[in-house]
Amino acid sequence: MDHIPLKRPHFFFTTAPLPCPYLPDRQERKIVTELSGPDAESLHEALSRAGFRRSHSIAYTPACPGCNACVPVRIRVDEFAPHRTLRRIARANETLSARQSVARATAEQYRLFARYQEARHAGGDMALMGFYDYRSMVEDSPIETFLVEFRSPDNQLRAAVLTDRMNDGLSAVYSFYDPDLPQASLGTYMILWLIGESLRRGLPYVYLGYWIAESGKMSYKARFTPLEAYGPGGWRLLALDAGGHPVVDEGCRSP
Repeated sequence: MDHIPLKRPHFFFTTAPLPCPYLPDRQERKIVTELSGPDAESLHEALSRAGFRRSHSIAYTPACPGCNACVPVRIRVDEFAPHRTLRRIARANETLSARQSVARATAEQYRLFARYQEARHAGGDMALMGFYDYRSMVEDSPIETFLVEFRSPDNQLRAAVLTDRMNDGLSAVYSFYDPDLPQASLGTYMILWLIGESLRRGLPYVYLGYWIAESGKMSYKARFTPLEAYGPGGWRLLALDAGGHPVVDEGCRSP
């Protein structure tokens, strides 16, 4: 990991255990720290390259006793070559227009977000979010963050992805889409768009957050190869064995 000097000390805290939202009968704990002050950007850069993620003005990483299922992953965009299924998804959504804007919440976005949560994550914490909670998620960012809306030719909002801009890539913070269009694979399409946008900007990575081999909700991330995983030895190439479990190539590069 690159050394990024910080201007002041930062404090890290461990959260109380809560039920894991991804794996049954497991407890979740996190290490968290606040992103604030004049070095919020540099702290976010350093922590993101060490496997942390951002939510609002907080950076966090899992710290679950006896469990290391959450694996930070990122796509090497300059080596990415979409297979036939991904090319089909790109063609199926080529009529959508992508509109980048500053991270500002709208009622239209929230209506789509609420529909998505009800259909895909009913019973989860995010399904209980009201508009002001949603606005906080979108707008409370101490770093450079933007929102991409994907609209149909008749200007209907079909999907959106909240994205952090980093020095070495784009980080997909959260995405949601029209749950009535499952055949469009809009979640996958937004990642394809981020890969193309990273290439356009000359950035080498798209950060996808955490991948969990045992979670069906996370399985889509393994489609985007070459994929790197962060572990004790830094970032290494991630491959899958016959059982779908991660295998890290220790001979591969790390920054």
